[in-house]
Amino acid sequence: MSLPKKRKMDSAEGGGGEGGGGGEEEDGGERDPGGLEEAQETEQGARDRLYYECYSDVSVHEEMIADRVRTDAYRLGILRNWASLRGKTVLDVGAGTGILSVFCAQAGARRVYAVEASDIWQQAREVVRLNGLEDRVHVLPGPVETVELPERVDAIVSEWMGYGLLHESMLASVLHARAKWLKEGGLLLPASAELFLAPINDRTLEWRLGFWGEVKQRYGVDMSCLEGFATRCLMGHSEIVVQGLTGEEVLARPQRFAQLQLDRDGLQQELQAGVGGRFSCRCYGAAPMHGFALWFQVTFPGGDGEKPLVLSTSPFHPETHWKQALLYLDEPLQVEQDTDISGEITLSPSRDNPRHLRVLLRYKVGEQEEKTKDFRMGD
Repeated sequence: MSLPKKRKMDSAEGGGGEGGGGGEEEDGGERDPGGLEEAQETEQGARDRLYYECYSDVSVHEEMIADRVRTDAYRLGILRNWASLRGKTVLDVGAGTGILSVFCAQAGARRVYAVEASDIWQQAREVVRLNGLEDRVHVLPGPVETVELPERVDAIVSEWMGYGLLHESMLASVLHARAKWLKEGGLLLPASAELFLAPINDRTLEWRLGFWGEVKQRYGVDMSCLEGFATRCLMGHSEIVVQGLTGEEVLARPQRFAQLQLDRDGLQQELQAGVGGRFSCRCYGAAPMHGFALWFQVTFPGGDGEKPLVLSTSPFHPETHWKQALLYLDEPLQVEQDTDISGEITLSPSRDNPRHLRVLLRYKVGEQEEKTKDFRMGD
């Protein structure tokens, strides 16, 4: 699940926090900071409401369902697990328009609880009714953190992935649901996720940077002095850019730097502390290097005798609405065949808004000195 880039989430300052007890200390001491914590919690609640409102519009659901790679992967991932779902109960976290809940019912689930916090739940209920599944698919409005189910479930399905996998931080809701509602040994769809990184030559960016050197040939006015300005504008920022690449723009073998098993104890704490790892690769050939591409894949269990199914957002696979998350250097660096590139990358929630993504990248290209760049999405 990922918001279109044009619908960025609110970036109000402040962080989330648990509410605390109030009252003053004895002997006229300073007031307990619970009031501040309560204000922070209220502010986070307001940000959550704005986030949910983004999913009340039809456009974001159109984009996701129209993504054939995404939707077919979920459909097949669910149907291939029919033996584990037949006659069982399922929780759909962030059900949206309800299509995944319908897939679960088609796979034989006895009862599906479709939990949706945005107002689109009303349309989900209409979809369920239109497909004659009111007796098996129950649409429950509200965040999964507050909705109460009448029973624990045998499986959880959710399309929780954001840009760069962790933007929007919806995985935390899935892990909450796992801890509270999933039976021991229950099924998670998908069950795991992996993160990849590779250096890139962005051909679109290369054309834009070189454009100013071609103006004189086109129009007789030398504007090559603007190349440096264009580089600062297009690369000298900290924004994570969502854009689709091709495999030909990847300059070295992709590096897997993190793997998330959704049934792993302590995963929520790992997400809060930051997910990442080291990488090291060698370039295929000579080219200007503009930065790194970040992408992910998720895996569905194979079911009864079936192979696991992988949904990939790699530039070597058909494009999805997630595309890739690009991390631009401040300026292009020329690399040659076998140029060594190494470093470390960490993905963590933004301090200002836990739903936003922060990426800290430390990298070394060839003989260049090691550099660090801090990237953000949503802030």
